[in-house]
Amino acid sequence: MLTCEICGEEVMLEEDMKTHLLLNHLENEMHCPLCSLSGVSYDELCFHISTAHPENQQSEHSHCEEAAPSTTSSDCSVPKNTVLTLTNEPQASTSGLNRDSNDTSDGVSPTATSSVTTDTVQHEQVSTENRASSSVMAASRTTVSPKLRQSVKHSKENDDTFKSEQDKDKRKRLCSPRKEKLFSCPMCALICSDCFTLQEHVELHLEEQRAAEAADRCITKNKMSCSFRRSIGESRRYECPLCSVVCSNSFSLQEHVELHLDHGASVKCAGSPDSDLKLARRLHEEEEQRRKEEEAQQEREEFKKLQRQFGLDGSGGYRRQMERTMERAVARGLMNPAEFHSQRAEMMESLASGVDDGRTRAQGVLRALYEYYQTEARDCVHVWLSSETDHYCSSAGDKGWGCGYRNFQMLLSSLLKAEAYAPVFSVPSIPRVQSMIEEAWNEGLDPRGASHFNQRLQGTRAWIGATEIYSLLTSLGISARIIDFHQPTGPGDTHPRLFEWVKQYYCQSTRSNRIPPRLIQTSLPPLYLQHQGHSRSVVGLEQRKNGTLCLLILDPGSSLSDTRKLLSRDTVSTAVRHIRKFPGNLKHKQYQVVAVQGVLSAEDKRVSRSCVRVQKCPLSWTPCV
Repeated sequence: MLTCEICGEEVMLEEDMKTHLLLNHLENEMHCPLCSLSGVSYDELCFHISTAHPENQQSEHSHCEEAAPSTTSSDCSVPKNTVLTLTNEPQASTSGLNRDSNDTSDGVSPTATSSVTTDTVQHEQVSTENRASSSVMAASRTTVSPKLRQSVKHSKENDDTFKSEQDKDKRKRLCSPRKEKLFSCPMCALICSDCFTLQEHVELHLEEQRAAEAADRCITKNKMSCSFRRSIGESRRYECPLCSVVCSNSFSLQEHVELHLDHGASVKCAGSPDSDLKLARRLHEEEEQRRKEEEAQQEREEFKKLQRQFGLDGSGGYRRQMERTMERAVARGLMNPAEFHSQRAEMMESLASGVDDGRTRAQGVLRALYEYYQTEARDCVHVWLSSETDHYCSSAGDKGWGCGYRNFQMLLSSLLKAEAYAPVFSVPSIPRVQSMIEEAWNEGLDPRGASHFNQRLQGTRAWIGATEIYSLLTSLGISARIIDFHQPTGPGDTHPRLFEWVKQYYCQSTRSNRIPPRLIQTSLPPLYLQHQGHSRSVVGLEQRKNGTLCLLILDPGSSLSDTRKLLSRDTVSTAVRHIRKFPGNLKHKQYQVVAVQGVLSAEDKRVSRSCVRVQKCPLSWTPCV
């Protein structure tokens, strides 16, 4: 039995031991102890030692005789390729092999060697360039010395130390006559000892390559499929590829195409060739129905937006907006709770009485303007002013929607100072004005306007316009008319006809053969001027030396502090600039003017209920001189 000194496995024959060393232990673990050769097989190493180091072999032979004198001459004259010397120092010199028996009696030195002798060696014939033949004895039994075990063990421990050097020395391997032919892989750096191993190795490469190509094809196919599905999903038009029918969705298109392709269905439908036409009509009807529903939904949303814009969304009216404003002021620390409750009580008292509390009123505005034009504005040839009018600005309760109500209050403040209108009414609050308009609708005035507001204004933030002011004045017994300037009449979308008409309105009070004075304060009430989204009050007119006309307009959007600047001699010159409006300042597409003409009789009031008197502005008329 032979025992492997590396792993301890036992085998019967030396050939089995060689096979075991080749298969279970790497070839590069064998290296020549006399030079740097490594990475060779067992037979190659034996042949290398016998041919490349013959002098060392002779020294080893003499050393064998000295170490074992009892052995015969034939035992020590073993052929050179049967002696394996292992060392843990590849750079051992030749002189290290010629030591006497005293140097190797104890332990193993770094350059210590051990020899393997065979009792029976089978001779093999080896052909070389320098020899004809050599006989090798076949060994039937092998005796391994203890020194060999220690040397092999020591060599295994230092294997990691020599790995890097062995890899380098592989490139310098000696060429032997018996060296086998090597086969290198064309796809990597692997070198095989026979062609069959190389073939199996290359087939593994090809299998990996085929698998990678298959994976690439699968990925490409998936990408193309995803791109196709994405392009199909992004398309909004589902057009039949066999006819010109356009379907609303993919399911309808699939059903339609199946009618084309299903032969059984086509046989059944042979008696009705217009089946595709019926389907197309049905799909078209469905599409039209869906479009109408979408338009209706969009119209409802737009109507809700308009309701919110014009204060008809049910979010509360004047009182609720005032309360929310005061609550926010308390939350921000701008008003203490006691003041909040005090102002709320005053507001509720004013709303209950129906009379405006006068908190936003500025009195004496027209009187201040009259005094200003007496001494200033010498570039004006003529100035006409309305009768005394108080300015009403928006408050926290009607900010953003109460301009129509405030202009009506300005008009009433002027009418109150006339004897003909004084006993008719007083200046009401905004909620009371809303109630008065509803009463006018109930009397039959302006049924179209009433339906627009659904017969309800109280508790809303609804905007009112010229027709509501007309209905309100008519219900109070005041004669009024609406003049509509429905399109621009001058360059740059201006309205010079509007300015001429206002001049005509003020000239009616001073018609005589005498030259009118420069400054005239008439007894005429102000004009209610309405355009898209806002309304203001015209309280006067300037005529410059160059013939240019300029309107004097009071805006309810102006603050009370700005209006009071007209009452001070120090600030009136600056404040007048803000109320002057030239033709270039009025460029809305359409304007409407409400003008008061007097008191209605009972018959006139009955006639005025049947229709709203709207007069379109004439394109030309004879202006007053």
